[in-house]
Amino acid sequence: MKRIKFIDLFCGIGGFHYAIEDAARRLGFETECVFASDIDKEASVAYNENFGIDSHSDITKIDAKDIPPHDILLAGFPCQAFSIIGARKGFDDTRGTLFFDIARILKEKQPKGFVLENVKQLRGHDGGRTLVVILDTLKELGYQVEYKVLNAKDFGLPQKRERIFIVGWKSTLKFDWEFDEVKMTPLSKVLEKKVDNFYYASEKIVASRMLNVKAAQIEHNRPTIWHQNKSGNISAHEYSCALRAGASYNYLLVNGVRRMTEREMLRLQGFPEHFKITHTYATIRRFAGNSLPIPTANAVIYMLIDKNIKKSYEPKTTKVATSNKVHTTVST
Repeated sequence: MKRIKFIDLFCGIGGFHYAIEDAARRLGFETECVFASDIDKEASVAYNENFGIDSHSDITKIDAKDIPPHDILLAGFPCQAFSIIGARKGFDDTRGTLFFDIARILKEKQPKGFVLENVKQLRGHDGGRTLVVILDTLKELGYQVEYKVLNAKDFGLPQKRERIFIVGWKSTLKFDWEFDEVKMTPLSKVLEKKVDNFYYASEKIVASRMLNVKAAQIEHNRPTIWHQNKSGNISAHEYSCALRAGASYNYLLVNGVRRMTEREMLRLQGFPEHFKITHTYATIRRFAGNSLPIPTANAVIYMLIDKNIKKSYEPKTTKVATSNKVHTTVST
């Protein structure tokens, strides 16, 4: 079977890894992760427990020449520098400059394609100038580049999570953003039937939610996730608002009374049931908040391989003239 080699930068707990494995398999490819990197040591432990791969730490200290050849580069580069939750300093924040480590690796290794992911605020940061710098840098490295903001809710997950995906490839083909519609998984399929008392909020928190939530939003009998925004306003939906690594423990409550379990948070990002939960509740909460929606990344990677990269694996035919006949030979 044909094999796609990939590298997983800022790999976290492996959202991109799961996404490319499934996308490639559906197209008849095996995958091999030849390099992974994340500065979060706890995330690296979880990555190793689930994939058997030791990820490298500080990517800024890795020489691009030492990274193995690969076909696809994947990177959910740190979003805090561009996030609406943070100060949005962009390239003035050291985390924002990590994009240029992606660029130097692309320049040195020249893979067939890449997929980058970040918060949607990147699109408008500094009046759009930050994104222009990123896109121009990638194009100067010889790639066709496109981007789009996608919502996890449109890919089957009951979570409103909008993220920008930047895609690059070497061929002259146009990237196809027309994805099949996927019906959102009911929240009831994500939530666990019985949970420990540990997850329930205090009576004071629950009472305050009951006073402030809009009654019209909870008249039906289906489960909801109650979301409290930075202004204190509370809304209830049949999906979760975006998971956040550093938000209050009570900003998202199931039916207004309890926090989500570790498994529920991972399900909201599309992690499979066999994903091993290796850390504490607080750490898994951070992992999930920092991860990406796997089905969304899966769809983007599938399209990249199918429309732009798959042809590079097909046998090349050449015509060789001998006397009065033309013979076709196949080379691989």
